[in-house]
Amino acid sequence: METAELLYVADPMCSWCWGFHRVLSAIEARLPETVQVRLVLGGLAKDSDEPMDDRTREYVQRAWDEVEARTGATFNREFWTACAPRRSTWRSCRAVLAAGDLGRPMFDAIQRAYYSEARNPSDRDTLIELAGRLDLDVEGFALALDAPGTQAELEEHFALRDRLGARSFPTLVLRRGGRTETLVRGWAEESDVATALTALGVDLSEAGG
Repeated sequence: METAELLYVADPMCSWCWGFHRVLSAIEARLPETVQVRLVLGGLAKDSDEPMDDRTREYVQRAWDEVEARTGATFNREFWTACAPRRSTWRSCRAVLAAGDLGRPMFDAIQRAYYSEARNPSDRDTLIELAGRLDLDVEGFALALDAPGTQAELEEHFALRDRLGARSFPTLVLRRGGRTETLVRGWAEESDVATALTALGVDLSEAGG
């Protein structure tokens, strides 16, 4: 039986990816065992210690409003007063890689911390605390978080992102038998994703849908 990968191109600090997490979970519950989901990290914004300027803050806040209105995802807006926001997501992406086999749980934990708990995943302390919640080797995680090898691994994700032509997040791509087919670029309803998969011959169950 032919196997396939469903490539999920996303950034843990992308608000549209937060809005998409319920759709992705529902689709994953319906996928056959022959289709495995693989996370490809998008890297919205490079490392920076500079605070967000007013224009960027307004842009991100408007995005949160739009995501909430369209997807039903909720946001804890205390973030804007409780934290010192920076336009910097690469560290949170590296945290997913530093978590190893727990990369997906770390991705989910970062989203919850950022959007529900008003924590700043641009900060090392936040990410190290999340590693502790996941019972990771915190010392090893902290060393890996900003290590050159972890950044090199992240660059490999960026290279794959570029080869896939994923310029907006989330993007879903089905890779099978050496062929790639883009399913959605940007947020989409579960029904739209399901329709695209079915059209490519993926037999979805009705569980969760």
